[in-house]
Amino acid sequence: MSHKMAESDSKVVQAKLVGTMVLLGDMGTGKTSLVLQYVRGQFFDRQEATIGAAYFTKTVSFDEASIKFDIWDTAGQERYHSLAPMYYRNATAALLVYDISNMVYDSFVRAKKLVQELQRQDSRIPVMSLVGNKVDLEAEREVTTEEAENLSEENGLFFIETSAKTSHNINELFHEIAKRVAGVCPVQQPSVMNLRDETQSRRRLSCCSR
Repeated sequence: MSHKMAESDSKVVQAKLVGTMVLLGDMGTGKTSLVLQYVRGQFFDRQEATIGAAYFTKTVSFDEASIKFDIWDTAGQERYHSLAPMYYRNATAALLVYDISNMVYDSFVRAKKLVQELQRQDSRIPVMSLVGNKVDLEAEREVTTEEAENLSEENGLFFIETSAKTSHNINELFHEIAKRVAGVCPVQQPSVMNLRDETQSRRRLSCCSR
């Protein structure tokens, strides 16, 4: 009897969390490809440009928590830039994506501007990541890893380089984001929490820093 009780007491009950993730960055940086590779395991050499924003969902489970992400893949064309705040204003996590290669060098400049834009918000997004995509084009690299690392360290961002084409670091990226989001609201007892509405948790930035 006591043995069964001990087993029951040792069981970990997952907390169910809900968060919003938004991908921001210039057109052609591979934002949609990153999400498709992670959510569906798909990659297309020719990906149509996103109009407005595309919506995905993904649930990530850990020993202590299960997080359902509403994922917004925002359009990178300049005419849609003014719409971005609608998606990132209440986000739990933001991925700032740029292309490491010389084909879209301006994307890194855009990423820098996005960092500044997000830092000016009244309520800072708890988890932010700088993502250098297309490392499969290493021979055409124009944005150095050191340059991106410096930007990340100066602004408290999580930095990683990926390839949606080869799936390099894709799982690592999203799992790390999920772990940091879970850290924003430490799990102490079984519950259901909506991180999109947890304004107090947005101020707890220590768990989101590198």
